[in-house]
Amino acid sequence: MGIDFPLAAGSFLVAIVVGLTGMGGGALMTPMMMLFFNVPPLAAVSSDLVASAVMKPVGGAVHMRRGTVNLRLVGWLCAGSVPAAFCGVLVARAFGDGEQIQQTIKYALGVALLLAVAGLVAKAWLSRREGEVSTDLGEIVVRPFPTLLVGTIGGLVVGISSVGSGSLIIVALLALYPALKANQLVGTDLVQAVPLVVSAALGHLLFGDFQLDVTTSLLAGSIPGVYLGARISARAPGGIIRALLAVVLLASALKLLGVGNTATLWILAGTVAAAAAGWSLLRDRGRAEIGVAGEVGEGPQAAGGGVEAGVSSRRPR
Repeated sequence: MGIDFPLAAGSFLVAIVVGLTGMGGGALMTPMMMLFFNVPPLAAVSSDLVASAVMKPVGGAVHMRRGTVNLRLVGWLCAGSVPAAFCGVLVARAFGDGEQIQQTIKYALGVALLLAVAGLVAKAWLSRREGEVSTDLGEIVVRPFPTLLVGTIGGLVVGISSVGSGSLIIVALLALYPALKANQLVGTDLVQAVPLVVSAALGHLLFGDFQLDVTTSLLAGSIPGVYLGARISARAPGGIIRALLAVVLLASALKLLGVGNTATLWILAGTVAAAAAGWSLLRDRGRAEIGVAGEVGEGPQAAGGGVEAGVSSRRPR
């Protein structure tokens, strides 16, 4: 059993991005193996899930110690995601054998990545509109049926494509529970992802195409990469990193869906231009609102009705 050093180096770089952004590794790691190292789709999904099953409990334990995990949410999510993740492997196998199943998983992963990009955009939009957040996890009112549904759909997608445990479910939690803080979202999602990924990994060990040498190479690069990314995440410009991540995910999705190189470049260029224009428009709008607020502050209240600052007004007797 040897380590593929180029694959380990690639997983190291991807893991740094994962540590910086908090996004699930499947959205980047699996496409990297398929597009740059010619790992078959099913083997890439299987190996990535087994590697994630080794890494995720470490991060989950950290959040448990910090008290940023809502165990009631974890329970309802796992009730749907754990059996669905195992069934997702059987669904992938039911698609067929050989080239047919590889192409199906490849397209399913491309669609999942498009959903992840949409999730990033939705997360950024919702974060601009969020109001006060709860500081006590006990104040969160759990919604059982929607939470169970999120876990079921997310688990099925993870079982088929290895994408979803960090990219899709956390966005759904943000929409269902906007009062959760960012660290509470990440902690709750990470802890529920442990049994979810273990279930999916078990299914792929039994029915998938697990390759020990690929998984070993992934772990050799991803464990130090995630650690390094987590250490420097506090100083990293999160908005820029999320934007770059969205571009990478979109490019990977287009290539997995069979879009040509020229069309991919045009789509990426158009998307970046539209995003830059939208960001500039929102920034100018925010500045205009601040300017209007400043003008209001310079009105009669600021003028003091003709009374000089520091001089108390006198009532006529």
